[in-house]
Amino acid sequence: LIIMKFVAVFAALMASSQLEVYAFAPSSSIATRGAATQTISTDAPIASKFNDVAASTTNFNQKQRQSLSQLFMGWGPDPVWSGATISSNAAASSSGNFVSLVVDVPSDLVAEYKVPGQYVQVKVSVDDEDAKPIFLAIASPPPAEGESPSSIEFLVKKTDNNDWITDAAEGASVAVSQVMGGGFPIVEECDGFKYDFPLQNCLLFANGSGIAPIRAAMESGQLKVGKPGQGGRTARLYYGCTTPADMPYISKFKDWEMNGFEVVPVISQPQNCEGQWTGRTGYVQSCLEEDGVPIPRNTGAVLCGVKGMADSVKDILTKAGVFESRVMTNF
Repeated sequence: LIIMKFVAVFAALMASSQLEVYAFAPSSSIATRGAATQTISTDAPIASKFNDVAASTTNFNQKQRQSLSQLFMGWGPDPVWSGATISSNAAASSSGNFVSLVVDVPSDLVAEYKVPGQYVQVKVSVDDEDAKPIFLAIASPPPAEGESPSSIEFLVKKTDNNDWITDAAEGASVAVSQVMGGGFPIVEECDGFKYDFPLQNCLLFANGSGIAPIRAAMESGQLKVGKPGQGGRTARLYYGCTTPADMPYISKFKDWEMNGFEVVPVISQPQNCEGQWTGRTGYVQSCLEEDGVPIPRNTGAVLCGVKGMADSVKDILTKAGVFESRVMTNF
């Protein structure tokens, strides 16, 4: 009876959810890093939107639905909202399908941001209790010691229902929650002697807006990647998009390369590039399979993207001999 009630509650909850989630690594089992311990299986990409697909048949009120949503989906504690201001809204890709937002927030909120891969919830306004939040991984790196910035950056793909933020003018007000999530477990998995020796080679994988927390990891310095010719860890980024026009952050590739990250762009729709693309094609997981993993025991991976990519990459890496816990996601 208890199991039947649980199934009925879960089905109604999923049917009524309108949450939007961006830039989180997917998994066939989404589990909370916080207090909640329930696990939910899903075949949908983590960046997808859960639309209303059926009328709720329960008598739960709105607060109960919100509480259950946070419990089952594992997005951590209840949000504590602060007012924030969009100080910059610029195209992040030449297609215009992605925007880069700089949002001014309270300095104590930025101080909470310690680990690449952490995220916040964002909604239209602090006063609108019925507004549905979206979940955005922070694209800018955590502040370095001694720094006190008052803004954070996001990368957002335009959809039919998020124009309230993707088309927001500079100076527009929004509401932002406290920083949430544990981020990528870089320090615990990459440093020290948890295994035979510390990590020496780092592979990074992203597609679409999944590049946001990967960018934060690369620019944070926490991966300890060495510049060319200067020692340190080696690193390679496999980054997949449909076309170059839909690939955010192309202007940053040169800087990433200069800081030791080999960038491998992968295009899945070369037929739409009008013969202008001569680089790698297909999917990031197929490129990984072609290249192989030379020294798996001292290799780790950081990834964020749709479920198919994430599952395939993890499968290839672990079968090659990479320690499973060194295949790092941001939840």
